[in-house]
Amino acid sequence: MKKVLVTGGAGFIGSALIAHLQEREYEIFVIDNLSFGNRNFIQLPDSNFYEVDLRDREAMFSTLAEVQPNWVIHLAAIHFIPYCNKNPYEAFDVNVNGTINLYDAAEAVGSVEKMFFASTAAVYPIYDDPIHENKALGPLDVYGLSKLTGERLSNEFFLKTNIPTVVCRFFNAFGPRETNPHLIPEIQQQLNEGKRTIQLGNLEPKRDFIHTSDMARAVRLLMEANIDGIDTFNLGQGMEYSVREVVEAFERQLGEKITITQNPARMRKSDRMHLLADINKLTSQTGWKPLIGLDEGIATLIELPAYEQ
Repeated sequence: MKKVLVTGGAGFIGSALIAHLQEREYEIFVIDNLSFGNRNFIQLPDSNFYEVDLRDREAMFSTLAEVQPNWVIHLAAIHFIPYCNKNPYEAFDVNVNGTINLYDAAEAVGSVEKMFFASTAAVYPIYDDPIHENKALGPLDVYGLSKLTGERLSNEFFLKTNIPTVVCRFFNAFGPRETNPHLIPEIQQQLNEGKRTIQLGNLEPKRDFIHTSDMARAVRLLMEANIDGIDTFNLGQGMEYSVREVVEAFERQLGEKITITQNPARMRKSDRMHLLADINKLTSQTGWKPLIGLDEGIATLIELPAYEQ
C-alpha cells in the first residue's frame, strides 16, 4: 500500500481528493496549517494528520522523515487572487518558499517515488480559444506568477532528483466545502440567506468550471499513470460558462427566478473574457473525462451551507 502525503489536504480540493483516495485504500497522510482548511473536512486519524506550515522548514523535514511517503501531492497554497494581489509577500512566502521547503524535504527523505504540483490556469495570459498546455505563459496576477515560479521549482526538483513529477494546471474548481469567496459559493451564500436578488461583479467573463470530485479522480489517475520525467496537464471540464449562465443553472435547480444587480465594489478592474481548457492531453493519456456538469454539480450544493464547516 502506497503512502500518500497531501499538503493542503484539509482544504477544498484536498478534502475531495482525500475521500477519493481513501476509497482506493491508499494510506493517507495530510499536512495542513488549517489557515483555510478545516480538520472536520476529512476523516483521518490524528496520527496521520500534521498541523504544519509549509514555511516551517524544520517541521517539513521532520514530518516527511516520519511519514516516509511514496507519493507527495502538493495542493497547499494561498489561492484567492484578490488576496494574493493585496498580500504579495505572504503569497510568495507560502506558494514559493513553502514549495522549496517541501521539495528539499522530499529530496532528503529518499522514499518519494512521484511528485504532484498543483498549478493553475492563471499562469496563462489572455486567450480567446481553448488553451493547450504548449501555449505561451504569461501570468496576469500575483497568484499566477507565484504558481509559475512553483512550476519552475518543480522542474528543478525533477532535474535534481529524477523523481517523476506531474504539474497540473487547475481551472475553476467548484463543489462542496469551498473555502474562498469565489463566484459559485458567493452566489450560493446569498441564495442560502433567502435572497433572490443577488449582488455580483463582472457578469460577462466565461470560465471553465470543474467539479472537485472530477478533479480528485483526475489527480489519482495522473499519479497512477506511467509518466516518466516531468509532464504538464490542464485540468478543466473543457466547457466555459459566463456568470449569467452560472446563475441560470442555479435558477434551474431552485425552480425560481434570480435577479442580478451589479455591485461596483465586486467588479475587478481587469478581467479576462475567456478561460477554457483544452483537456485532450489529460483524456488521451489517462482515459479520464469529466462526469459532473455544471447543473449536476450545482444540484449537489443547493442544500449545503456555502462555506460548509
